[in-house]
Amino acid sequence: MELQELQSELTTRLKDRQLIRAVISQPRLKTDTATKIKWKPIEIKGIYHIQLEYHFDQTITHENITLEDISRKVEELLEQYRQLQITWAGESTHIQLSKKKKVTIKSSTNEESLPSQLSHNRKKNYVLDPDTIHPFLVHLGVQTKDGKIKSQKQDKFKQINRFVEFVEDSLAYLPTDRPLNIIDFGSGKSYLTFALYYYLRELKGYEVHITGLDLKKDVIAHCEQLARELDYEGLHFEVGDITDYNEAQQVDMVVTLHACDIATDMALARAVKWGAKVILSVPCCQHELFTQLDSPELNVMLRHGLIKERFASLATDSIRAQVLDLVGYETQLVEFVNLENTPKNILIRAYFTGQEPKQTTVEETAAFLRFLYAKPFLVKELDAELKGVLT
Repeated sequence: MELQELQSELTTRLKDRQLIRAVISQPRLKTDTATKIKWKPIEIKGIYHIQLEYHFDQTITHENITLEDISRKVEELLEQYRQLQITWAGESTHIQLSKKKKVTIKSSTNEESLPSQLSHNRKKNYVLDPDTIHPFLVHLGVQTKDGKIKSQKQDKFKQINRFVEFVEDSLAYLPTDRPLNIIDFGSGKSYLTFALYYYLRELKGYEVHITGLDLKKDVIAHCEQLARELDYEGLHFEVGDITDYNEAQQVDMVVTLHACDIATDMALARAVKWGAKVILSVPCCQHELFTQLDSPELNVMLRHGLIKERFASLATDSIRAQVLDLVGYETQLVEFVNLENTPKNILIRAYFTGQEPKQTTVEETAAFLRFLYAKPFLVKELDAELKGVLT
């Protein structure tokens, strides 16, 4: 089969809505291309789409393609990748493209059928079942007393569940032979702190000690009272600052939600120094790098305040991920909530593996900092752990 024939056949079958799932991989060029792209059918507001989930080294992004545009996208992807594994209804297909784009296809039958409803239409399987009464959600005003999610709290309920999904994914990295010690910096109203305790202690049976830390005395008092009303013995709240909190000796997980500017870096540095196995951080207000950027090559962007702010924000979180990788973590920047809900939707997810960094990672991070003329707080704070490679 010729490449154009393959493009035509794939397009036809996709337009006929035969796809269950697919993965395209083995990029031809070792550039910034995603290492693999997962495909699945979804419906958005009643319109059929193919959703593409792009997997990069440290990030995952999504793109939704209508059937009108699918031909162009298939052609583009087959030019960029060499392997495609597709599950159709009743058939599994493995496609390999040689360097000269010779097509090899192997097919076999399967017993899978198309879902009766697509993912954006069917009821989502939340970790916290929306039809079950969760006492902490009732106390926090997300659920009514009879267990219904309040209409104005739907987005908050989705955010809580998304966070719990990240916690669920991290369980394999947490110790099981002793109580877990967890710190939540900047806990605020503590929706996620209560969810963290409820999931780990009440649903999973872990023995946990969780401390929520915030500077607002009235908020802390309210959260502490609520924890006592719920009989959450392992959950406590304290008034305190990230910079001078030294109560903990060993911490297994550090959580930060919207810690502003270098407060996020302080929390990340403290987590590293404690040897935290898991870090979950949603950054906010990345101002530090904004004031440092002084790269002539970027003047076309940096002369526009809005663009400079957005670039500084993305560059800051990219540097944070690189630095965590350099001190033994496996780090990804992932989407926390949908972008239409809030622009602050990036979550830094880091698992400690102890793996030594690659020299190429050291070199590309140092080169990026030189290019930006930047000296980030996190790099200076972790200089000892970085063994001075970036200073």
